[in-house]
Formats: sequence, structure tokens, C-alpha cells
Amino acid sequence: MDVQTSRPLTLKDIFLLVKSDLADVETRLDSEIQSAIPLVNDINRYLHTSGGKRLRPAVLLLASKLCGARIEAALRLSVVVELIHVATLVHDDIIDNSDVRRGRLSVNAKWGNQVTVLMGDWLYMTSFQIAMKERSMRILDILIDITRKMVEGELLQLELEGRMDVTEQQQLRISLYKTAYLFSGCGRLGAILGNMDPAREEGLALYGRSLGMAFQLVDDQLDYTSAQKDMGKPVLKDLEEGKMTLPIIFMLRRARRTEKAFLRQVIREHDFSDANKQEILGLVWKYGALDELKLRARGYAQQARDALAVFPDSIYRDALLQVPDFVLNRNN
Repeated sequence: MDVQTSRPLTLKDIFLLVKSDLADVETRLDSEIQSAIPLVNDINRYLHTSGGKRLRPAVLLLASKLCGARIEAALRLSVVVELIHVATLVHDDIIDNSDVRRGRLSVNAKWGNQVTVLMGDWLYMTSFQIAMKERSMRILDILIDITRKMVEGELLQLELEGRMDVTEQQQLRISLYKTAYLFSGCGRLGAILGNMDPAREEGLALYGRSLGMAFQLVDDQLDYTSAQKDMGKPVLKDLEEGKMTLPIIFMLRRARRTEKAFLRQVIREHDFSDANKQEILGLVWKYGALDELKLRARGYAQQARDALAVFPDSIYRDALLQVPDFVLNRNN
């Protein structure tokens, strides 16, 4: 479709550019993951109808269109990155013992951990099977490296779970591995499919990585600012799971000794009563932790925009330039 560029693109404009392609991705997500095992199909149907922004496929599709890539390959890899993302969420819910995902029962709460572990493995393997159709070792290398980094990020997070001495750099590394690498891969794959030169490939990879970091920092913020109905999971869930995300790290830099002792006791006793949650939220606001987090997220969003300077003006570049604003302003 032809969207005019005389005015800033809205989020609606951005998704109109890839609306039919995303509809195709939805169809493929339904058809590509059929199995002879009824249980697999039941879980896939449950996952497929659970919502989700499909932001990663949208970024890959826009990057591919920016680079003049073959649409068939872009559609196929859009399915692949979404399946990798979903597989990660399925496994994360087991690790975190989460009962809720996107406002309803998680797969592990509904079918149990044993089935869910195997289902996550099945999704990973299915994604690679679909990617094999490209017959490209370069693409497979990228997807395997992304998946490995995501697992390493989860392992690092588990290693640091419950500790109050987690540094900002350690937490940023977790965000990079668990979230930003997949976004980076979406940009890089679009460039590879379009046979871009190294500078433009790295530009799109940096765009995705910076966008992914902004996305995760906003996610960390929403854990402290959104109602459960918006996030689809309990507020302060990260802290209850022992994850020292950036709001807590920033707050602890400024908190008094007694306030640190209070938080340490809450975590040690796992006493997340409503009163204690409100006290923690008050400390996070008191010390400006969320304002600092917003500033960091805006910085990453600008890095993403700056990375597109290696591309000439086009409607797809304009669309990618607007995506960071959507990430910064989302409420779920």
C-alpha cells in the first residue's frame, strides 16, 4: 500500500505497511506447527490465540522491505523468530514458576511442567526445521547463536537470583542476551535476505539490538507501574521471583541502610504482602529509579534511530524510525 510520507507515520500506518504480511505470518503460524500428536496441536492452538504484539516479525518484515528482500523468505523467517520467542516464554514460565501469561493460565499451569518442557523443545526444533528451508548456513548460524545467547541469559539470571549485589552491567547483559539479541537478529536477517553490504547489515543489527534493549527496559518499568490487567501478570512479579531488575538496582544506590535492610528481609522471607509491595514501590518512586530507567530507555531508542542513518529515505525507513516510539509508549 502507498502511505504518504508528508506527515509522521502513526503506529497504524506502520502496521498497515506489513498488515497483509503479518496476516500471512499468522496463517503460517497456524499451519506450519501442525503435528500428528493431538496434545501438541491443542497447546499450539492455545499459544496461537493468546495474543502477542508480533513485534519481532514486524521488525523483520520492515527490515526486509527496506532492503528489497524476497517476501517469501521474510515471511518464513518471521514465523521462525516468533516461534523462538514463544518457545522462550514457555520455558521461562517453568523456570519462574509463573501461573499467568498474557492474562490467562500459562502453559505449565494448564498442562504441567513435564509437558511444557517438551513443548518448548518442540517449538525450538520446529523453528529450525522451518529455517532449514532457506538452505543457508549463515542464517542457521545466526539463529543458533541467538538461541544460545538467550539460554545463557537465562542461566546468568538464575545464577544471580535473589542477590542484592547485582550490578547494572550484569543486568544489562541479561537484557541483551534474553531480549535484545533476538531483535538484533530480526534486523540482521532482513539485511541478509536483501544482500546488503556489511555497513547496512550492521546498521540493522544495531537497530534491532538497541530497540530490544529499550523494549526490555520499558518492560522492567511496567513491572512497577502497570496494573495486572494491563501487563497480564502480577505487578512486582520480577522482584517476587528474585530478579533484581534496574529499578531496584537504581533505588539501592540511593537507599538508606534501613531501607536496604527492609528489602533484604522481604526477599529473604519472601513476604510480598500488599503493604510491603507498596513500601517497595514508594522507595522506587522516592529515589527516582523509574525516571532514570526511562532516560536509559530513551537513550537506547535514539541509538536505534541513529543506526538507520546508513539507509536512504524511504517509507520503510520512516516506519522503522517510528517503532522505538511505540516501544517507549506501550503500556503492556
